[in-house]
Amino acid sequence: MEIDRLVEQIGKLEDQLGQAIDEGRNKFNYTIEKKRVQFEAEARHRHRQFKAGIFRYLIASGFLSVLFSPVIYALIFPLVILDLFVTIYQFACFPVYGIKKVKRADFIALDRHHLAYLNTIEKLNCIYCGYANGLLAYAREIAGRTEEHWCPIKHARRTKGQHRRYWEFSEYGDAEKYSDRNAETIRKD
Repeated sequence: MEIDRLVEQIGKLEDQLGQAIDEGRNKFNYTIEKKRVQFEAEARHRHRQFKAGIFRYLIASGFLSVLFSPVIYALIFPLVILDLFVTIYQFACFPVYGIKKVKRADFIALDRHHLAYLNTIEKLNCIYCGYANGLLAYAREIAGRTEEHWCPIKHARRTKGQHRRYWEFSEYGDAEKYSDRNAETIRKD
């Protein structure tokens, strides 16, 4: 089927992209040991030379950026609540329905604040963005696995940004495939 072939191609391209990114990392002289990034001494020294002072950074950011930064950071509260709720949800419900749990650490990476060329504000921004985007990807994976279990039917209209499992769902209006899938699920339970 054409969709299966395209999904397979996308997977191969993502693997190639990951390899290219890994190869590009080699030129920045770091290794990862026990989940910690280790830069060579010369690289750390070079990084410190590029660090912008906080005052210069704030001036370059512009008045409106600084003024509205509390609005951005206020989202931390709903993000933490989302984190708490989706984590509790999957730990309570996924085992009941036989859905494989999502590993939070596979999605949330907080490591950019270790870069010596970032000032304190930039490091805080990197922690925030790493957490927010990782959390949303984590929550999306939990929602995707839930959708796969309960309602694996594609939508009638095309939408953007679907999770990987979506392309294996039955087509909108394909009652036979959906019914066969439900019968198979019931037999597993």
